[in-house]
This record gives sequence, structure tokens and C-alpha cells, in this order.
Amino acid sequence: MKVALFDRPHSLRVIEKPLRALREGEILVKVEACGICGTDVHIVEGTSRSTPPVVLGHEYAGIVEDGGKTFSPLPSAKEGVRVAVDPNIACGVCFYCRRGLVHLCSNLRALGVDIDGGMAEYCIVPAHQAYVLPANVAPEVSAFVEPLSCAIHGIDRANIRAGDLVVILGGGTIGLLMLQLARNAGAAAVIVVEPLAEKRTIASRLGAALTIDPNTEDVHDTVLGRAPEGADVVIECVGKTTTMQLAVQLARRGGTVEFFGVSPLGVSIPIEPNLVYFKELSIVGSYINPHTFDRSIALLQGGVVNIEQFIIHNFPLAGVQDALEHQRGGKTLKSIVRPHM
Repeated sequence: MKVALFDRPHSLRVIEKPLRALREGEILVKVEACGICGTDVHIVEGTSRSTPPVVLGHEYAGIVEDGGKTFSPLPSAKEGVRVAVDPNIACGVCFYCRRGLVHLCSNLRALGVDIDGGMAEYCIVPAHQAYVLPANVAPEVSAFVEPLSCAIHGIDRANIRAGDLVVILGGGTIGLLMLQLARNAGAAAVIVVEPLAEKRTIASRLGAALTIDPNTEDVHDTVLGRAPEGADVVIECVGKTTTMQLAVQLARRGGTVEFFGVSPLGVSIPIEPNLVYFKELSIVGSYINPHTFDRSIALLQGGVVNIEQFIIHNFPLAGVQDALEHQRGGKTLKSIVRPHM
């Protein structure tokens, strides 16, 4: 089968790789769609961790080709069923797993990062990592189940309350998902800060009360003009030092700042402790997607989260480099690799 193999920084090659036999509890998935996210870009650039050589791709879904053998047959192990794959595999026995914090597992491994993932014609998946997709969730939509599941955890961590004013820094895929989730959580108004006009337009269509171009407007003054005390919640979805520092400045006293964007390893920012103390800020992180996959599928199935407005580009497996470049350069909201295209 053809796969996109990452073997070292700046090296992602489409090659032929033999498919091994299924083991107990595994299923074979024929990949329909695999989204490319910022983490994939960082991995290829060598600024995010992985375990090469490995087939990349952790935002994917497909059709069960072989249900294999399981001790307790699961719905996701039935041949012909369409499934979305939760890539994050916890050990279940470490300190964090036994406290219910499976996403912080000391031995966490992920499909598409440490184990061969979805940028391939076929992928072997632990049956318990696959979730059955409703019939009305199209292949393009199915590629958003994983990123949306992460955004749901982010919204849970942000603790948005009815009537809050929320500022989202970054109007990419995650920012636009966060916008919809924040409104659904009860935010009275959501402000999206995004330099690209196309993405600001989409944010407005999806219900942003205000969009700000940071290249032409003073973000701090504009936000405080709308909310003189500052924002109740600020969600940073860019992963840059400048926007992380800005997030702290924009939050009101008693407000919440969430760092959701993935920044390169080793990067740090200066924060004035007295400011955190005086404003009594809650600064939280959000990491992957503990127990949110079912909720993600339900929101997409019910149309509560809408991706019809998103700019999406589909690529064959052979065009994975172009897909990465589109994602890296902000030419699309989501590059999707379609291995059987």
C-alpha cells in the first residue's frame, strides 16, 4: 500500500509499505479522509515530537475493511462500517490514567505520531479507538471529528459562562471551531482576531460579533473599546509568543486565559507575576481530547458545528507535500488527504 512516511525532519515521502497481519483487537481501516493540522506541519519541520519512522496523520476516518478478531466484538469492528479514529492511546495503568487523566498518560502514544496513522491507503487501528460514524457525516466532515474533539476539551477548560465576552486569537480551523463552541456555550459575544480577510469573513458568517485585523487595528484598544474591563475569556489559537502575551493583556480581572495554540518546543514568553496576581487571572492549558470523541460526532451530526463555510482543499496521497504547504501557508482552512482519490 502507499503511505506518507516521515523518517526525519523535512522528509515526508510517499512510498510503498507492506501491510502486516492484524493482531488481536485490531481492525483494518480503508482511509477515506485524513486532515492535516498544525501538529503535522510542526512534526515535519522538526519542531514537534514524534517517533519516526512513522506514517503521519491523526485526523482521519474511513471504512472498516477487516474487523479482525476481538474478545468482545465492538460495533466499530464490523466490516463495512464507517468510523472516525481517536488517535490517542493511553496505557490505563500509570499515575495519571488511574486518576482519570488519560490525556496526560505518562505512556501516551498516538496514531500518526508514534504509530502509523492515516496518511495511507489503509491503516491498522485498535478497535477500541474507532467510533462509528452516522450515515449523514460525509467523508470531508469526518476529518474534523478529531480536531473538534480537542476544541471541545478546550471549551470545557475555558469555563465559559452564559453572557461572557470571549476573544479568540486566530481564525484558522481551531479558532472557527472554538467560535461556534463558545457561542453554543452561552457567550454573549465572540471577537475573533485574524489577519486574513477570508477567514475574518467566515468568522462573521459563523456568528462573530466583531472581527479584528491585527495588521491594521490596535487589538488591545479595539477590544477594550467593546469591553472596557477586558474580556471574560481569551483563547489563544495561534501558538505564537506575541499572541500569548496579548492574551494576558486582554483578559479582565478575574478572567481566564487559555493557551490552546501549539507553540514550538523550547519557546517561552515573559509574564509579569504581579499582573497575574493583581488581575487574579486563571491561565489554563488544553491538551488533546479526553473522552470528547462522542460529543464531537454528535455536534457534527446535529449540525451544531458547521464546516460548510470552511475553505477546504482535497489532495491525493501523492500530493501530500502540496497539502502541507497549503496548511503551512494559510492557503486553506483544512487540507484533506484523500488516499483513494
